[in-house]
Amino acid sequence: MNTLNIFLMAQGEGGASVFLMWGLVIVIFYFFMIRPQQKRQKEAKAFREGLKKGDKVVTIGGIHGKVDTVKEDTVIITTEGEGKLTVDKSALSATAQANEAELTKKS
Repeated sequence: MNTLNIFLMAQGEGGASVFLMWGLVIVIFYFFMIRPQQKRQKEAKAFREGLKKGDKVVTIGGIHGKVDTVKEDTVIITTEGEGKLTVDKSALSATAQANEAELTKKS
């Protein structure tokens, strides 16, 4: 009976450290996973809302072009051969200038 009491008392003392450990895991998970993703989503939304005629853009599929017309949910881009494509705003990944700047930083 004494060993059972000792075992139960040891379990009770360690309970606070288990909660502290899980709390720490959740905080670390938030700062390394959730918060950066939310920041990227806000930046992407601001980019899409700030599109204007003449901006160089790259689609998620890798098509480079220049914004010709901005509508509510779509953008008409002009490609190199003077072809025009209508793409959804969510299909635009970044500006071409931003991609070029990242490439020069890596070199």
